[in-house]
Amino acid sequence: MKRQIVTIDEETCNGCGECIPGCPEGALQIIDGKARLVSDLFCDGLGACIGTCPQGAITVLEREAEPYDERRVMAESIVKGGPNVIAAHLEHLRGHGEEGYLQEALSYLSEQGIKNPLDENAKKENTESHACSCSGSAMQDFRKNGTAVQQGEPAGVIPSELTQWPVQLHLVTPLAPYYQGSDLLLAADCTAFAVGVFHSAFMKDKSIAIACPKLDSGLDRYVEKLKAMIDLANVNTITVVIMEVPCCGGLTAIVQQALDKSSRKVPVKRIVIGVRGEVLDEQWM
Repeated sequence: MKRQIVTIDEETCNGCGECIPGCPEGALQIIDGKARLVSDLFCDGLGACIGTCPQGAITVLEREAEPYDERRVMAESIVKGGPNVIAAHLEHLRGHGEEGYLQEALSYLSEQGIKNPLDENAKKENTESHACSCSGSAMQDFRKNGTAVQQGEPAGVIPSELTQWPVQLHLVTPLAPYYQGSDLLLAADCTAFAVGVFHSAFMKDKSIAIACPKLDSGLDRYVEKLKAMIDLANVNTITVVIMEVPCCGGLTAIVQQALDKSSRKVPVKRIVIGVRGEVLDEQWM
């Protein structure tokens, strides 16, 4: 499978930082006066940052995907960037709950005799990095916190079944931890407004992505992201929830295209919702 990854020409980059808000994954940071890709694990290759680079320093390259190898990333990219890039990468892994990759990175640093810049002593020897990303699109995993109503909330509040953030298909990262081995719910935007009990009926114990096949642009990117979820994140099942209106059927077609391109085959269920919120049809494709 081919995967798109952002690349940065350091000679051309002037460190203006205009690309940072354009990275919904938070994978870009300004470090030592240059834009740096601190984690290609979370770079979705969408290229949203390209339009905001006045120097033309950012491009997207397509290459054959390989299983993510933290040690290789450390050796071939992160360590070469220096202690501030290493620190940003480690913080990025920690912030996204990637404890396994974080431990691999720390083990690699120890084996190579490289100081861990997150240690208090090492921090004093390095300048602070400037990092900025769009907090509204930052990845958040709610599974560890559960969905119970928290103490102090009004009695009778129905708990949310949302396991993650973000949810819009253009913004999600296919390799995010909550997609790994999950049951994916792919819902048309309008369905949650039509069904009064959408959370309990469809979202419980599922990862989620939402999209509108009629109004959204870049549907080919949707196909590639779903393909990555199938081939690389190894989702178990996909449940597609759409409205009865004809344009909504395009979401099912997008899933079918992703399946046709994937090396794995996963069970897909299609659920059709009426405009009054009733289930009109439910079947495995």
